[in-house]
Amino acid sequence: METRAQRIEQALDQDLEVLHLDVIDESANHSVPAGAQSHFKVIIVSPDFEGASRIERHRRINALLHNEFDQGMHALAIHPYTETEWRKRFGNAPMSPACAGGDGAARVESQ
Repeated sequence: METRAQRIEQALDQDLEVLHLDVIDESANHSVPAGAQSHFKVIIVSPDFEGASRIERHRRINALLHNEFDQGMHALAIHPYTETEWRKRFGNAPMSPACAGGDGAARVESQ
């Protein structure tokens, strides 16, 4: 059975060129039942954000994840960057590459 975090990752990866992606389940930080999978943070780096405003980036991600909201996701913190913005903000720290041959689950983090 797929987790919501895995479905979020797949939805974003299908429509965007993803250079780095962290999907973090922050539900435990809120007053929800254990395992609620209701509050998430997405940190994503993509060249698809070049020339797009912050609101356009958020709208695009929210549109890609509308099914998750329809299925009970309550909150989503979105941190979208271009590669240039990422490197300017965080230096030359390497971005996490996509797993070569795995199911991508290694890129999904849960807290």
